[in-house]
Amino acid sequence: MAHMINPLATVDQLYQRTSFSALPSDLQDIIFFAAQCLTQAAGILLRIPQSVTAQANVVLARYWLAESPLSYEFSDTSAAALFLTAKLSAHPCTPRDVCNVYAYLLSSDSPLFKGGPPETDGKDKGDPSSYYLSENAYTLLRERILALEARVLYTLSFDTHVALPHPLAITYLQALDFLNFPKTDISRRTIAYLNSALLSPQLLYLTHQPNALAVASIYNAARDVGAKMPECAWWEVFDVDREELGFLVVGLRSLEGWARKQRESYSELGGSMVTRNWVETEMRKRGLQFGNGNSIDIQMEDEETAMMRHMDEKGAELEV
Repeated sequence: MAHMINPLATVDQLYQRTSFSALPSDLQDIIFFAAQCLTQAAGILLRIPQSVTAQANVVLARYWLAESPLSYEFSDTSAAALFLTAKLSAHPCTPRDVCNVYAYLLSSDSPLFKGGPPETDGKDKGDPSSYYLSENAYTLLRERILALEARVLYTLSFDTHVALPHPLAITYLQALDFLNFPKTDISRRTIAYLNSALLSPQLLYLTHQPNALAVASIYNAARDVGAKMPECAWWEVFDVDREELGFLVVGLRSLEGWARKQRESYSELGGSMVTRNWVETEMRKRGLQFGNGNSIDIQMEDEETAMMRHMDEKGAELEV
């Protein structure tokens, strides 16, 4: 049974997450939401199965329980989690592919956080140079990802096992006779609820076991389509008590409104990925500081370092 359960987050870990870097809850939410969406989009472009991408989402969330999200750039941490999880699966990705995909998703041409297809006004405004990676830029990004991969493994004590609720949900649906026509909508909605739960700010995948997530998703899906459920306490057959089921049902149903709110927050960013620099700027606007009076502790490169890196990239492009 060990392969069907996950190590759950402790109360101390959850409390530590809320106190990291004195970040307000709304900034923690937008960082988590953006990184999880970025990981999902990268998995799609890399043609990785959803099962692998979902495991990467969970690994990323576990890592941020132990280390502050502000320790490294959010997109780099997402890339490292996805690269690591894919490497351990039957669908590994090369560092070059991962770097190219993230360069595109973080570029101005990426539609990821824009809320719809890019506006072209009848003309092709695509600019491949916005996501072109020079050899030097690729080398730097690859080194950051590989270093972060090692950091994630060390932080998680090399325990990267993730049991997903999706296979259990299919088994439970079959037991409830919900896989037969005309109730196929229930199975699709169930999987949709499980995938959406990866974005939950309540960290449902870290606080509840897969069987409970599967049962709650089936319950919500059945209510959505008006399917008749067994009149007995059927969830107890799948080892889920009524209180836990009620909490998960409410948590899953509230995700749509919460995700819509996070999407709206991107209007301030112009439809781009959240960065540590933006978080630091936002903290300063609010006049928030650490208890010791210092501003937010982020490893930001200074202007001289940034200029030297930019010159190196330009030089590499000229050599090509």
